[in-house]
Amino acid sequence: MLKCWNKFQYALEAFVTKPLIGTTTYNNKNASGRPIAAVQHTYIRAITLGGGIPVLIPAILPEEDLNELYSRVQGVLFSGGGDISLKYFNGEDHPKISGVDEFRDVTEISLLRRSVDEGKPFLAICRGVQVMNVALGGTLYTHIPDQVANSLQHDNDEFATIIHPVNVDETSRAAEIFGETLLHVNSLHHQGLKDIASGLRVVGHAPDGVIEAVELPDHPYALGVQWHPEWLTDQPAMQRLFKSFVDASNGK
Repeated sequence: MLKCWNKFQYALEAFVTKPLIGTTTYNNKNASGRPIAAVQHTYIRAITLGGGIPVLIPAILPEEDLNELYSRVQGVLFSGGGDISLKYFNGEDHPKISGVDEFRDVTEISLLRRSVDEGKPFLAICRGVQVMNVALGGTLYTHIPDQVANSLQHDNDEFATIIHPVNVDETSRAAEIFGETLLHVNSLHHQGLKDIASGLRVVGHAPDGVIEAVELPDHPYALGVQWHPEWLTDQPAMQRLFKSFVDASNGK
């Protein structure tokens, strides 16, 4: 009996050593018209592939409960989704703006700033990197095709299709994380980083000059990417991204 208990205890200890990764969600309605909080399975799979345990963060929690949940996770993944309200960065209005969610904006901007202040590891993807820039004082292009001259088509519909390369600064931490300085990525965004927040370092560009990656120097782990690496985990560089994030969240 004692031998069985020791095995169970060992298995439990091995399980709980995996860090909890808070993962932001979007608000929507199901087929019955009922409100839901959701996130695509690819984020969950990518986190588990990296060795973490995803914990969903609903964007409707009272502040006290949100703070309690934040305190229990070891890292935060800011997922993709709709556009950020113009009021947070005094952006240029455009008819293509869609998916604005005040509850999500408040939740994610608050968590991003707190993660920066407290040094909690975080990875920001697509909308997430835009939240990262806006939360720290930056601005966005609200529709790249109309506001960036000679831009590529960044708002494609195929998540797993390679659209363009990204050149990564060889002196950046991002280059160390990816293990490569030339990445091949998908592209599913119509907005992008414009004026960069003070303190952020631009470390990746698309061929048309659109910013694709930023990092926060002197932070334990703070990286934002404009593409969707969770759909590209067949690439070793993207595998290294999620593993490095989970390892940093686990204090490695």
